[in-house]
Amino acid sequence: MTGSVDITQFFGVWVSAILTLCIFSFLYKDNPLYKFAEHLFVGISAGYWFCFYFHNHIKPKLFGSLAKIPEDAYYIVYIIPLGLGIMMLLRLVPKLSWMSRWPISFIVGTFAGLNLINYLQSNVLDQIKPTISPVTGFNVDSISNLILAIGVLTGIIYFFFSAEHKGTIGIAAKIGIWFLMVAFGASFGYTVMARISLLIGRMQFLIFDWILYSKNLLSF
Repeated sequence: MTGSVDITQFFGVWVSAILTLCIFSFLYKDNPLYKFAEHLFVGISAGYWFCFYFHNHIKPKLFGSLAKIPEDAYYIVYIIPLGLGIMMLLRLVPKLSWMSRWPISFIVGTFAGLNLINYLQSNVLDQIKPTISPVTGFNVDSISNLILAIGVLTGIIYFFFSAEHKGTIGIAAKIGIWFLMVAFGASFGYTVMARISLLIGRMQFLIFDWILYSKNLLSF
């Protein structure tokens, strides 16, 4: 072996390459190597995010606030989330697991209420604006606005089941199906391209960061 070797980097590259190959082994069939890599990934991810949320949220925001109660009585309200958190952990106790439903219901309801405005803005209002954009003249923007309006209207008509899809309504519904298929196809294609990008990244790692890197270090 020539030159100085960074043992930590060398060990990390080999471990990453072996685990990557273990994941790729699923392409042949389900096997213990794949299960080991999968369970290791899930376990490390769960442990990482537990430590992250504990040190960045629970410890400073909950325990830190509770420690200020002697100085400011306002922070006594943080006893409520502490109690809800304990009740959620009671799900691990079969006889008391029913108490975990209260904090879960509280979290789901609070999350829905807080995100209602955001989703209303992004999924409703921001999509209505392009649909009602004016069609003036013969240019790219006008044609795009016209196609968007037709796609939205025909897509809505396709999901209108109170009237039988015959005649004009049937034609509009068929046009709506084509728009929906194009939208689903574009979404699926985007997902596939994202996965292909991940595959390319892993293949580049195996070829350049593992094989060539190890070949240069282990050359005699």
